[in-house]
Amino acid sequence: MRLRFLGTGTSAGIPIIACDCSVCTSTDPRDNRTRTSAVVEFVDASGQERVILIDASPDFREQVLREGLRRIDAILITHNHVDHVWGLDEVRRFNEIQGEAIEVWADDHTHGSLRRVYQHIFEPEKNIQKSFIAKLTPRELRAGEAIELFGMKITPMTLMHGVQAILGFRFESETLDDPSGLLPLAYCTDVVEIPDSSREHLGGVKTLVLDALRHRPHATHFTVEQALVETERIGASRTYFVHMTHDLGHASTNQDLPDGVVLAHDGLIVGDGADS
Repeated sequence: MRLRFLGTGTSAGIPIIACDCSVCTSTDPRDNRTRTSAVVEFVDASGQERVILIDASPDFREQVLREGLRRIDAILITHNHVDHVWGLDEVRRFNEIQGEAIEVWADDHTHGSLRRVYQHIFEPEKNIQKSFIAKLTPRELRAGEAIELFGMKITPMTLMHGVQAILGFRFESETLDDPSGLLPLAYCTDVVEIPDSSREHLGGVKTLVLDALRHRPHATHFTVEQALVETERIGASRTYFVHMTHDLGHASTNQDLPDGVVLAHDGLIVGDGADS
């Protein structure tokens, strides 16, 4: 049972194009941030390894090659923005390896966007000629209504990304082995407000992933300071910040964070007994 951070950067990625700041030119590999995405990896009751992808960023191919991922069993999409969905076409290689379509779970608004952007995937009969495309099965998520995938209970919750309602996810299970105590896990990126109706889904979480863009205020993302307020309120055993800009150096920012709270970095694995 582990959580693997594929990417931890904001929509521009780090380094940002044509920037010579100290973070963009840093030699610390933890300051290199691809667009935010993650996978939850576990073994189901039958002994089969399972990988659930959260968002498919434009850097998905690079992330998969870097991490050596060999399968994707399901995809959860938080929202329809470019930095969270423009890697979906790369899933086609996993269709080929696994020999089956892959379910992609999202809310109705996001599915509408995906059908428009990826018409060649969702309406292949309109393609001029046959080609190598992803095979995705749309499945609709509704906030507050849990689903179960391979023994993992996943509850989507509403988060506010500015004025847009998007989804965060709570992961938990009564049957899967979790020796490192990863679960319950809450994954909440691209958020500036957590509605009261979603608070119940954050109760008792042991591992929290939370948006923390920068120190300066932003209309659609938590600042570090706002994220710290939420971290204390939620009370998880360990919290990992994601979706950071180049305003935040990894080492220098971590020095100022309280115990149990750190900036995540690309390739960080939580679980299996230790973080790495």
